[in-house]
Amino acid sequence: MDHTTANELLTARRAELVLELERVDSDLESARSAKTDGTDDDEHDPEGATTSAQWSHATGMWRSVLSQIDEVDLALARVRQGNYGTCIRCSRAITDGRLEARPAAALCISCARELST
Repeated sequence: MDHTTANELLTARRAELVLELERVDSDLESARSAKTDGTDDDEHDPEGATTSAQWSHATGMWRSVLSQIDEVDLALARVRQGNYGTCIRCSRAITDGRLEARPAAALCISCARELST
């Protein structure tokens, strides 16, 4: 994948993730408000998830989105440095198919498989 296309894909993905982070921040603020304003009956509401469960889910999502933003930022740095598409572990080329599926990929499929087992 050429660096111009990679930069465009990664920049668009980062913008999507920032919007997602804003949504998750809003969810966290709603859960925080419900918990602190005293109107939420967290333990006795038979119709939904507890505020604690909502908080836990939202904080997990927040961490995940931040991690994805970090991955995209690192990939954008590799584009600027001219080594985007090169595995950071073995220095072999990452296939275009992998980069199309995961534009922020830092590892070739072989290294990714080795590290996941």
